[in-house]
Amino acid sequence: MSDASQVYDVAVIGGGPAGLTAAIALAEAGARTALLARRVPYADNRTTALLGASVDVLDRLGVWPRCRDAAAALRTMRLVDDTDRLIRAPEVRFSSGEIGLDQFGYNIDNRSLIAALEQRATEISGLTRFDDEAGTIGPEDATVAIRTRQGDLLSARLVIGADGRQSLCREAAGIAVKRRELGQSALTFNIAHARPHQNISTEFHTTQGPCVFVPLPGNRCSVVWVSATGEAERLMALSDDHLSEAAEKQSHSILGRVQVEPGRHLFPLSIEQPRQFAKHRIALVGESAHVLPPIGAQGLNMGLRDAADIADIVAKAMSLGEDPGAPQVLARYQSARRADVLSRMLAIDLANRSLLSDFLPVQALRAAGLHLIGAIGPLRRLVMREGLAPSWRRASWILKETPVARSGSTTSRW
Repeated sequence: MSDASQVYDVAVIGGGPAGLTAAIALAEAGARTALLARRVPYADNRTTALLGASVDVLDRLGVWPRCRDAAAALRTMRLVDDTDRLIRAPEVRFSSGEIGLDQFGYNIDNRSLIAALEQRATEISGLTRFDDEAGTIGPEDATVAIRTRQGDLLSARLVIGADGRQSLCREAAGIAVKRRELGQSALTFNIAHARPHQNISTEFHTTQGPCVFVPLPGNRCSVVWVSATGEAERLMALSDDHLSEAAEKQSHSILGRVQVEPGRHLFPLSIEQPRQFAKHRIALVGESAHVLPPIGAQGLNMGLRDAADIADIVAKAMSLGEDPGAPQVLARYQSARRADVLSRMLAIDLANRSLLSDFLPVQALRAAGLHLIGAIGPLRRLVMREGLAPSWRRASWILKETPVARSGSTTSRW
């Protein structure tokens, strides 16, 4: 256990990808940073599609070279209407080469990504790790007091809440959250298949939700199958052989023979949105700040944008001699995140609602919209660019090499 007697500039609570990225970025930016998170083996076999700007950030933080070999490039994305409705949308194909990119991003298993983040975190001298969890969090006038579950005390001028959907940090800040259950669940698993995927991610739109096959290294894909909760539970209960048959049928055999790999997970879907992103010296990132259905690969990529923004804002505040937890600093974070998060939530919610709707005019509008995207090149390219990162803040994603506020230190800053 490290010495907890000093007051840290920032304490990050939570050791998922967003929390680890925030901790690394803040420490690299010169903030005296504490990371409060248990070191536990990552047992999940789920994967994440990291879009291009997320990969750039991880690369500049020294994380991406450690896990690149475990990732598969995503060069083409297909949307296929598989509803058998009277009004069906045409297939839409997005190609990264059309907007001058080698790939949109990469699909990587979360286990490899977390291992790379953990390894990088151990190398940064300005980052102190506490292998524990927060027991209580108490915002005060000048600091936030934290008592760990093992009884240790530490304090920080700013706390980053990266502690997930049931966020203790969010509760301590007094931030209310709006939740809406969707009546859908996502079944996730990985498959091996006979035909090469050719780095094409294919999303089949069904009347119950999307089913997407996302490339992994070799002849393998990760599958995220969204459906009504009852149907998802039925699929979850199938044997490996029967689920393999169901997945092959759902994929229309585009990947040839399919074999489900060990390990599958089922989780209910909801949309969760806090009233604020920061309050009382506490700022929220990742699933503490937003929960979305797994549509459009936005979840973790938004969490990494949270980490990028808070690191940028804290670094700039400290360079000006400001308290990183001061109300005006938190207001900047609120302003930076609000438009991005709300616009993504609205877009994903509308896309999901339009797919599920039995109302004929809604189906017609959806089909017409996808037809226009597929047929009009400039519109299609705009959709691709906006899907990767919001245009109004895309440039701020790149790490810049600049001096930091701490004396005797010159490291990367956002």
